Amino acid sequence: MLDSTDVAGVRRLARDGLLACSAADATPGVRARLRGAVYSVAWPLVFTRITKPLERRRRHPDCARGLEWLRPDCLDRFHDDVEAVVEHALRRATDPIENLEGWLATRLSPATVDAHRRRRGEIGALQRPRLPSWLGEALRHDTWLCDLAVQVLTWAGVPTTAGAELWPLDAWAARRAEVTGEPVADRDTIDREVRKVLTAMRSRPKWYAEHVERPLGHKRAPVAPMPADHAAELPALELVGRDEVEDAQLVALAEQALAAIDTRLARGDPAEEVVAGVIRALFGAAGTSVHDDWLARALADRERRDGIVATVLAILGR
Repeated sequence: MLDSTDVAGVRRLARDGLLACSAADATPGVRARLRGAVYSVAWPLVFTRITKPLERRRRHPDCARGLEWLRPDCLDRFHDDVEAVVEHALRRATDPIENLEGWLATRLSPATVDAHRRRRGEIGALQRPRLPSWLGEALRHDTWLCDLAVQVLTWAGVPTTAGAELWPLDAWAARRAEVTGEPVADRDTIDREVRKVLTAMRSRPKWYAEHVERPLGHKRAPVAPMPADHAAELPALELVGRDEVEDAQLVALAEQALAAIDTRLARGDPAEEVVAGVIRALFGAAGTSVHDDWLARALADRERRDGIVATVLAILGR
C-alpha cells in the first residue's frame, strides 16, 4: 500500500539524480512501489494537461469533469498515458531533478507520443500514417480518397471499433464534407469509397496484410446480437426507447457539426455561412420532414439564425 513516504522517497531519489538507476536495480517489489509513487505524482498532470483538453476537443464534457466521469475507452486511454509517463520517468530520470512535477510536465508529450507509436508498431500499424506514393497513384491522387486512405491507416491502429461497426462511417462522412466542401454523403457512399480505398491497398498484398489486416485483427470485437433460431422466439427486449436512440443520434450529429464548424472557422470562413451550412447539411440530411421544416424556418429567420450562430460560437469558445 502506498503512503506519503513512498512519494517522498521518489522525490528524494529524483533530487539526487538516482531515480532511474534505482528503478533499474530494484527488486520487483521495490520497483512496484516506485512505479506507484511516480504514478501518484504523474496522474493529476496527465489528466489536467492531456486528458482534459483532449476530451474537450472530442466534445466529451462529461469526461473532462474528472476521473470518475471518464467513459471506459477514455479511461483506458488515460491509464495508458499515465503508464507511459511513469515508464518514461523510471528510464529517463538520470539527472538531478529538483521539481519532479515540473520535470514530468515537460516530458508528457514525448512520453505519451512515443508510447502511442510504440503500441501501434507492436501490432503492425504505421506509427506515423502517411500516404505512400504508389497508393496515391492508385487512387488517381483524388484529394478525398487519399485523405480517406490515411484515415483508414490511422483507424487500423486504434484498438476499438466504431460501436458495432468496424469503420467510423458517420465521422468520415462529416470529414468528407470538410475536405470536399460537398454536402454530407450518405453511409452507402462512404462505404463504397472505403471499399475502393481498400481495393487499391490490396494491390500490395504483403503491405496490406502487415499494415491493415494485422492491426485490424487486434481490435476488440464488438458484441453483436445473437440471431433467433426459431421464428416463435420472443423478440429481444428493447433496453433503450426509440426516443433515446434518436436523441443519441442527434447528439452524435451535433458533435460532428461542431467539429466541422470549428475546422472551417479556423480556415477563416464566415461564421454565419459556416454554421448555417453545416447545420443544414448534417441535420437536414439526417432529419425527418419535421426537422427539415424547423430548420428551414429557423435559418430563414434572421434573429433566430443569429441566435443559433451565437450559441455555437459560445460552445466553441470563439
